[in-house]
Amino acid sequence: MEYLPLIIFVTAYALFVFKARFKPLVACVAGIILILLYITGVLSSPDAGGAPVAFMFRRVIQWNVLGLMFGMMVLSFIFEESRLPAVLAERFVEKSKNARLALLWVVVLTGFFSIFLCNVSCVLLVAPVALSLTRRLNMSPVKPLICLAIVSNLQGVATLIGDPPSMLMAGHMKLTFNDFFFYQGKPGIFWVVQAGAAASMIVVYIVLRPFSQKIVVRDKVTPRSWVPAVLIGGLVLVLAGASSVDKNFTWFAGTVGMVAAAAAALWYVKVAGWGGWKTLLNSVDWESILFLTGMFIMVQSLSDAGWLQKVAAGISGAAGGSLFFAFALVVGVSVIVSGLVDNVPFLVAMIPVADSVARGFSVDGGFEKVPLMMFGLLAGACLGGNITPIGAAANVVAIGILRKEGYPVSFREFMRIGVPFTIVAVLAGCAVIWVVWS
Repeated sequence: MEYLPLIIFVTAYALFVFKARFKPLVACVAGIILILLYITGVLSSPDAGGAPVAFMFRRVIQWNVLGLMFGMMVLSFIFEESRLPAVLAERFVEKSKNARLALLWVVVLTGFFSIFLCNVSCVLLVAPVALSLTRRLNMSPVKPLICLAIVSNLQGVATLIGDPPSMLMAGHMKLTFNDFFFYQGKPGIFWVVQAGAAASMIVVYIVLRPFSQKIVVRDKVTPRSWVPAVLIGGLVLVLAGASSVDKNFTWFAGTVGMVAAAAAALWYVKVAGWGGWKTLLNSVDWESILFLTGMFIMVQSLSDAGWLQKVAAGISGAAGGSLFFAFALVVGVSVIVSGLVDNVPFLVAMIPVADSVARGFSVDGGFEKVPLMMFGLLAGACLGGNITPIGAAANVVAIGILRKEGYPVSFREFMRIGVPFTIVAVLAGCAVIWVVWS
C-alpha cells in the first residue's frame, strides 16, 4: 500500500503540468481520495491515532498560511483600486532623466510592492504605467514587462506576506515576520533576496539599455484614498510583533490577516462604495487556496508512506557526505524543476525533504543545518520560476498582457532575459546563504 500515495501524487503532478487549468480540482480530488483511504484503513498515519479526518483538518492543513493568503488577496485588490501604486510609479517617472531610468524605477517599484503584496497583483498594478511609457516612445513593451514579472517573483519571497512560498516556509519552520530579516541572530532570507536583486539589476539595466529617450508624463493619476495603504502598513506592523504572541506560527498571522481583510472589506463596501461583496469575493484566488489544501494532504501521505525520507536519503547519498554538494543539489534541482512547473506544489513536496537532508548533516539529527537547506530551497524554487514564461503566475500574467497588446512572446525570447537574470540572482543569493548559514 505504500505505493498508493506515490501513484496518486505523480498522477496529480502530471495533470498539474499538462492540464494546468484543472489544478485545484485535481488537488482536491486527490486529497479526498487519500482521506477516504485513511478512513477505510488502507493507509495509516503514525500521528493520526484513530481520527484521521480530524488529524488532517487540525494538524496537516495549515490554516494559518491559508488565512494569511486570503487576507493579503483582499488587501491587494483594494490597494489596487486605490490607484496608489500607479501614482507612486509616476512620481518616479517624473524624476528620471530618460526612459531607461524611468522604466528601471518602475521595475524597482514593482519589486518593492512585491515584498508586501501578491506578485500577480503587483504586475497588474504597475504594467499599465510601463505600457503607457513604451507607447509614448513607440517601442515594444516586451522587455520592460518581462523585467517587471521576474523582479516581482524575486522580491515576493523577501517577507512573510509577500508570496505563498514564503508563507509555506514560515509555516514549516515556525518563522515570524521578523525572522525573515534576522533569524537566530543572523541575516534572514530578506537580505539574501536583496543580494540577488542587487546583482540581477545589472542584467535588467542592460536589458533596458535601448530605452534612452526623454519622456514626459502628461495625464497624471490621482489617488482615490490612502486608507488601503494605512491598513496594509498596520498589518505589517502587527505581524512584526507576532512572535511575542504566537511563537510557533500556528494561528496569529492568519487571524490578523483575516481581520484586516474584513476591516478593509467593510470600508470598501460601506464607506468608499467602490464595489460590492461579490466583487471582493471574486478578487480572491479561491483556486490557489483549494489547490494548497489538497497539496497539504498529498504531501502528508507521502511522508506517512516513507517516500520523502527516501528522496532525502537519495540526495544525501548523491552528495557523498558533502554538505556543499547537498546544498548545491537542493538548489540546482529547485531551480530546474521550478522553471518548468509551478513552484508552490514543488515547494510543498520538497520542504520536508530538504528538512530531512539538513538534519542528516546536523549533530544527532538536530536543527543547525536546517536554515541552510531551507533558505537554499526557497531561493532556488522561487528564482527558478523566472527561467521560463510558465514558471510563475506573474510571468503568465505578463505574457498575457503582452499578447493582448499584440506582442506574442516565445519561450526563447523570455528565456533570453530570464536565464541570465536567474543565474546571477541565484548565485548571489545562495553565496550569501552559504557564507552565513553553512
